[in-house]
Amino acid sequence: MGDVTESGQGRNHGNRYGRSENARRAVLHAVDDLLVEVGFARLTMEGIAAKAGVGKQTVYRWWPSKVDILLEALGDDLAEELAPPDTGDLREDLRKHLAAVASFLTTADAGAMFRTLLGQAQHDPNLARHLREEHLRGQLARDRLPLERAVARGELPPDTDLDSAVERLVGPIHYRVLVTGAPVLPEFTDELVERYLGERSRG
Repeated sequence: MGDVTESGQGRNHGNRYGRSENARRAVLHAVDDLLVEVGFARLTMEGIAAKAGVGKQTVYRWWPSKVDILLEALGDDLAEELAPPDTGDLREDLRKHLAAVASFLTTADAGAMFRTLLGQAQHDPNLARHLREEHLRGQLARDRLPLERAVARGELPPDTDLDSAVERLVGPIHYRVLVTGAPVLPEFTDELVERYLGERSRG
């Protein structure tokens, strides 16, 4: 069933929540931008609505809180920006994917939102559970894809521990970004790939 946009310009197909997809995406883009501009503490539902050009009551009707908006925006961003490539070559797939993860975490507005939610999750068990179950689990599945495809092609043996491989490949990037603050340059992510593949070949 169609829905009228907040601007009143025409009709759009609603999504599964019965919301105008154009208005929904405007809100999710707005929360990305505002978080970077004003920070989490000053982020408000009213400010998000104004930035998106939608009614405040519309935002409250669709999302209970600003954290719910951030979580939905994060889900969209992760799926869009961190879906690994499929070049047919494991080395190339891993190099490109790890570079994308590093760029997302260090330079993207969505990466700033991800870091903010991780910080908030340290004080909010419900948020922490939601992040793990709804988003981090989904990203783990995406991170596994290049390895799963390599197993299917015969580049890796069938008994490869894929979860351990993801930890070794992606974990050091998160550690640098979230703990040490050290730069995550292409040389660093490429070395992670070469070290993993070198150990596999020697094994």
